[in-house]
Amino acid sequence: MNQASTHATVPPTLYIEGPAFWTPTLPGWEAARAAFRGEGTLSDPPAKRPAPQVLAPAERRRAPDTVALALEVAAAAMAASGRNAADVPCVFTSAHGDLSINDYMCGTLATDPKVLSPTKFHNSVHNAAVGYWTIGTGCMAASNAISAYEHSFAAGLLEAAVQCAADQEAVLLVGYDTPTVGALTSVTDSRGLLAVALVLAPAPTERTVAALQWSLASGAQAATAPTPPRSEAARSLAGINPMADALGLYESLAHLDAGDAGEAHGSVELPLSPTLSLRLQIQPIQPIQPTSRS
Repeated sequence: MNQASTHATVPPTLYIEGPAFWTPTLPGWEAARAAFRGEGTLSDPPAKRPAPQVLAPAERRRAPDTVALALEVAAAAMAASGRNAADVPCVFTSAHGDLSINDYMCGTLATDPKVLSPTKFHNSVHNAAVGYWTIGTGCMAASNAISAYEHSFAAGLLEAAVQCAADQEAVLLVGYDTPTVGALTSVTDSRGLLAVALVLAPAPTERTVAALQWSLASGAQAATAPTPPRSEAARSLAGINPMADALGLYESLAHLDAGDAGEAHGSVELPLSPTLSLRLQIQPIQPIQPTSRS
């Protein structure tokens, strides 16, 4: 009798370009990178919300915090990657979308539905941020808006990794969340503004900052909590909102060229559910020299 053999398929190595980060106390990747390495301090006073240049001035003023956050880090990641935003598929992930607008919507519908703002209604949908991005950049490539509650960053990263590996093309990942307001504070805890972004590519380029090996672990041994932050700066952000799950990955990226990018810094666990975990290994790579052109 023949017995079927089974084997695990190891996902291909992917490559990270253009890490981007924004929170009021660390407004930008360079500030965050320095603080995660113990070489910088938190911004005091904290920065106000970003003003993404992707939007026209009038739109920039009217855009909700979620859109401003997402577009700020998306543009920074694309600029650092050297790629054309119009050509790159994207995955936007947020646990809650715009909680402030949803609180306004529910309150207004319960009290005086006739005064509901069409603009706020327009911005209440979960894919509002990615819609602004694709319109502002003229991107006609595939776009996804994902929500997985407290595991939203991990789910977004998994989606981007699978898409990158399957289609063999670069994918932009953007994660963002904002504070809970109103009645929703009784059922979910989300504080502060936090957004991250990066580009995953199937092959290294001169803009690559790290190699990413990734796999899924399931069963009783799967992680039930994300890798805890290691630096004081990251600990100050831990748990503020669902995108704080990204801190372990960004701390690892910050330490890649600090002489201590060993296994402790390069390994990151991101839970996807109580029995499923996304396991990451972040490794430095040798710089690739740009191809000379005659």
